[in-house]
Amino acid sequence: MDYDYVIVGAGAAGCVLANRLSADPAVRVVLLEAGGADRRMEIRVPAAFSKLFRTRYDWNYTTAKQAEMFGRELYWPQGRTLGGSSSINAQMWVRGHRADYDGWNLPGWSYDEVLPYFRRSERRVGSNRGEVYGTGGPLLVSELRAPNETTLAFLRACEEAGMTRLDELNGASNEGFSQTPVLQDRGRRWSAADAYLRPAMSRPNLTVLTAAEARRVLLDETGRATGVEYGEGRRVTAAREVIVTAGAIGSPRLLMLSGIGDPDELRAAGVEPRHELPGVGRNLMDHLAAGVVVECPVPVTLATAESPGNLARYLFGRRGPLTSNVGEAVAFLRTSPQEPAPDIELLFAPVPFVDHGLTPPPGHGLTLGVILLRPESRGRVTLGDGGGVVIDPCYLTGEADLRRLVAGLKRARALFGTEAMRPYAGRPMKPYGGEQTDEELARYAREAAETLYHPAGTCKMGIDDDAVVDPSLRVIGVPGLRVADVSVMPALNRGHTQAPTVMIAEKAADLIRSS
Repeated sequence: MDYDYVIVGAGAAGCVLANRLSADPAVRVVLLEAGGADRRMEIRVPAAFSKLFRTRYDWNYTTAKQAEMFGRELYWPQGRTLGGSSSINAQMWVRGHRADYDGWNLPGWSYDEVLPYFRRSERRVGSNRGEVYGTGGPLLVSELRAPNETTLAFLRACEEAGMTRLDELNGASNEGFSQTPVLQDRGRRWSAADAYLRPAMSRPNLTVLTAAEARRVLLDETGRATGVEYGEGRRVTAAREVIVTAGAIGSPRLLMLSGIGDPDELRAAGVEPRHELPGVGRNLMDHLAAGVVVECPVPVTLATAESPGNLARYLFGRRGPLTSNVGEAVAFLRTSPQEPAPDIELLFAPVPFVDHGLTPPPGHGLTLGVILLRPESRGRVTLGDGGGVVIDPCYLTGEADLRRLVAGLKRARALFGTEAMRPYAGRPMKPYGGEQTDEELARYAREAAETLYHPAGTCKMGIDDDAVVDPSLRVIGVPGLRVADVSVMPALNRGHTQAPTVMIAEKAADLIRSS
């Protein structure tokens, strides 16, 4: 069928663009999603997100063996449903630091230039101290309805340690600590599908196709993108543009399957090269996290969140521990004065969050995750057998990455030793064994660190030789084709990736409409 715009991938970016572009009744838009509808109950219940991992709502990726992590293969969940990862994540809305966007050093993408797009997407529920947030956007940004008492103790611990309490985390600088801003509507997840896609689905000029996995972008004899092949030989054509929003794994994969990438690598994978662009799939970055896990002698944590009483509290009033996003509070800090901005995030969870939450907690406990915000390591995504992908993040290959993680683990241990945490932080809990020295903590990080679910950068935006898209998000050398999602980020933000993904898509909508 014929459309003006074909959007590939109904994750956060695809939902934004489907809404914004179809707002013009004169254009026809189709949105392709490989997964199905987002109807499962666990999508709505904030604390239940890990129950969606390794299900049909998840791409269920696994990395290549990591040489610097004892040959471990790490599990990478990524959303495969309407809303994408915004339907299976922990709902955190953390923009990052001013230095992130200024550091991209690209025309149109400085912090002051992208700030209006963050604000366009947001509507702060409750206070909006200092007018940090937008007021009329579709995404509902709120505080948790009922933070755990150990979370409040953690915030007191941060203050005791001399950190700065932030009234709002999403200002120009996030150095300090606060409760985690979340995307929720009165105790219910508020995904990009809820905020952007569902309000637009009644428009006659928007078509949403599920179970429609894109196989390749169609290129005509001149090299222009003219449509997408999906499913078993079905096609949709784009009179104006094809916009790829399939994420840090899906977007480079689709470009490579379409013959766009490194020609030698494409031939080795059995794909005929159509356009040489060697940066496709490179520059892969991710936030790596290692957690300090301790027992909690007071039975107040989320370990009993699924009790019949708590389930009733949620079903009849959207209250209680099931409204928790699990990562209830954050602190952003610098491990040395030489760092220009925070290089470590501490993420507090009032539960032993082990094995991605797939293993039920053995008892009451607490987790303080240590996240490497600005990894020096760079990996890549390449084509594998049968059109699949090989994901190699090359964790801990950057010279300073392990040193920063160890410094962060020491800060986490110190916070658990504060007066505020003393009633709640007990003995070490597996997999953490009480490691103390730098050597012990380094080994622990290699053995136990996992993804924080923030892969990015594989279709890098830039003006240099390894760029895949230009600052207008056009695929370099391929007319009629753009990428507009987390894969275009030149470098990771000192925050989480959901907020910049939405920002990128909001800005992309303006770029597309003005072209």
